Amino acid sequence: MNISITRTTSPKQKPLDQTKLGFGKYFTDHMFIMNYDEGEGWHDPRIVPYAPIELDPSAMCLHYGQEVFEGMKAYKAADGRVLLFRPERNMARLNSSNDRLCIPAIDEAFGVEAIKTLVKVDEDWIPTQEGTSLYIRPFIFATDAMLGVHPAKHLLFMVILSPVGAYYPQGLNPVDIYVEDEYVRAVRGGMGYVKTAGNYAASLKAQAVAESKNYTQVLWLDGVERKYIEEVGTMNVFFKIGGEIVTPSLDGATLPGVTRMSSIELLRSWGYTVTERKISIDEVAQASKDGKLEEAFGTGTAAVISPIGELKWNDLSMNINEGKIGPVSQKLYDVLTGIQWGRLEDPFGWIQEVK
Repeated sequence: MNISITRTTSPKQKPLDQTKLGFGKYFTDHMFIMNYDEGEGWHDPRIVPYAPIELDPSAMCLHYGQEVFEGMKAYKAADGRVLLFRPERNMARLNSSNDRLCIPAIDEAFGVEAIKTLVKVDEDWIPTQEGTSLYIRPFIFATDAMLGVHPAKHLLFMVILSPVGAYYPQGLNPVDIYVEDEYVRAVRGGMGYVKTAGNYAASLKAQAVAESKNYTQVLWLDGVERKYIEEVGTMNVFFKIGGEIVTPSLDGATLPGVTRMSSIELLRSWGYTVTERKISIDEVAQASKDGKLEEAFGTGTAAVISPIGELKWNDLSMNINEGKIGPVSQKLYDVLTGIQWGRLEDPFGWIQEVK
């Protein structure tokens, strides 16, 4: 399919101070749209000026939550190249989400091409200050004007772009995490492994409770036994215990993160033992008491690597590495961001250039 391009005649004023971009506050001049209609399939791919969209008040996405999305970034290298990090993995995960929510699959290679085309159109929006990037949000939602619980026959696939600031403007400082053992985000057989709005809506209450106790994010436990660790807020989680690096296995209730996958591959290439398995909060607490909990960190698109300085579980406060970033977390962050921004060699073929 050919992508038509209609350029704006009224360009926006770009943010002047890249130190105050924040996250998801500003949006570029253009967006990508493609329609799905039953009997015709995905069609009419186009790039148009960024603008509000019109939805019927009865649009099914508003009432039944048939919606999926992805998150990725474009980086401006020092030599001027525009780089994407493993975009094909995001498109594959989008189709996994599509399958779970009965949304017709998109052609993954075309999805990557659409993103590259949009990024190229709005290339001058990519910030250049250290640590900044262009956040890419692909999403699909049902538009049928009907109140009825069934798979949609009409959908939109859209991509919007947002220049975002450095996640760690003051340096890579460890965060404090609250272990949630009352509320449940997901269970096996549900949608925990899917990037869909409902999963994030389910997390809001626990996140509000954590913030009221001065904790940055929530560590989720499984929804059945309330003992096995799943993930941290919007990140996957890793623990270094007695030299072994452990991360919860993907059991259907945990998002298969692209940064998680990349971190595992990097760690194993460096000779670390990385184990994907069930790990209980009791095991982590015991490791902390025994002095074997050496590091803990989260992985995700926004932060890349987020070191954990404290875990709060009931009355137990687990201080990790004296609240300082550990050597494994630091090396992962340095190498991953080095590859993403084109500062380091990419031996894995993870980077795709926007041309």
